[in-house]
Amino acid sequence: MLLSLALILIIGYMLSGVFTRLNLPGFLGMIITGIVLGPHVLNLISRSILEISHELREIALVVILARAGLSLDLKDLRKVGRPAILMCFIPATFEIIAVVIFAPLLLGISVLEAAILGTVLAAVSPAVVVPKMIKLMESGYGKKHSIPQLIMAGSSVDDIFVIVLFTSFLGMYQGGHFDMMTLINVPISIGLGVGLGYVSGLVMSIVFDHLKVRDTVKILMILSVSFLFVSLETALKGLVPISGLLAVMTLGIAMLKHNETRGKRMAHRFSKVWVLAELLLFVLVGAAVDIRYVASAGLFALLLLVIELVFRMIGVQLCLIKTPLDIKERLFASVAYLPKATVQAAIGAMPLAAGVESGNTILAVAVLTILVTAPLGAIGIDKLTEPCLNKG
Repeated sequence: MLLSLALILIIGYMLSGVFTRLNLPGFLGMIITGIVLGPHVLNLISRSILEISHELREIALVVILARAGLSLDLKDLRKVGRPAILMCFIPATFEIIAVVIFAPLLLGISVLEAAILGTVLAAVSPAVVVPKMIKLMESGYGKKHSIPQLIMAGSSVDDIFVIVLFTSFLGMYQGGHFDMMTLINVPISIGLGVGLGYVSGLVMSIVFDHLKVRDTVKILMILSVSFLFVSLETALKGLVPISGLLAVMTLGIAMLKHNETRGKRMAHRFSKVWVLAELLLFVLVGAAVDIRYVASAGLFALLLLVIELVFRMIGVQLCLIKTPLDIKERLFASVAYLPKATVQAAIGAMPLAAGVESGNTILAVAVLTILVTAPLGAIGIDKLTEPCLNKG
């Protein structure tokens, strides 16, 4: 394990630095590190690390969502309002519809298999989008219309909606039926997650008001409570739907509202923790990618990917109707909503394991989606920031 960690740290940061020098997103170097060191190429990552890969990636997501919450001002969220709610499900829905229509024609799979594929592909990656939006918020870009806040809030809830649909369609394929309760569980999960996180954030803020401890201890306490949220979601699965990751972000929002100075200081501390968490997240995402499936995806899979991304961008534009955003800002929002990585790496192989006939095809397209959209979206965000967004 120690050798694996050494290789991950040394090669991951070196490649990240190389890509940064080339004016490309550093996380691309981390993903490539994972692919090369992973079980499908050199197999130099210890099995003990791979066995807890899911948990390590979840820890990284907790870190970035906690940091996101500590950077999100409620006044800004109220300002974006309706579009932020629509961004949680309309772009993903449009993308799923596109895959259901075109995947049977291009890939020769059934409509139900296409629905499963659509839900695998539709989730935007908060691990890519959220750090970019936090950086924009800190530099003041898009401040007038709260564009980073709009994208960050929508991308953090988008995954919940998509994963619930994925579970439902996969259950239908395995002989079950579509249960409307699974859709009803989406708003319940969001509401309970927001409520739990906000109350917990206020309680922790009051405790910190009276408990004089170092910021390092506060960070550890916030992380511990956040891990409890994620564990609670797992423990209550099938009984009470609740979004642990959404609770994590809402906890940060509540703490920032209660004490803005302390909240911003905590966000700065979390940005330092993210340096390690980011490396682990993207290296392990890369390790889950089997590039052998990319070649098997073929040109039709690439064409499908282009079509679904166009539908996704149309969905984003519909969400922004009757908003004060200009054409350039709307273009930026569409591009910023493209990156996919974490969810696709997490569930891309599940249909194959569940015995779905086109499981190999689904996995191949999921891998292709990561390799295309993660760099495309990240580079697009960087290149379009100055031309499209005003600096407030």
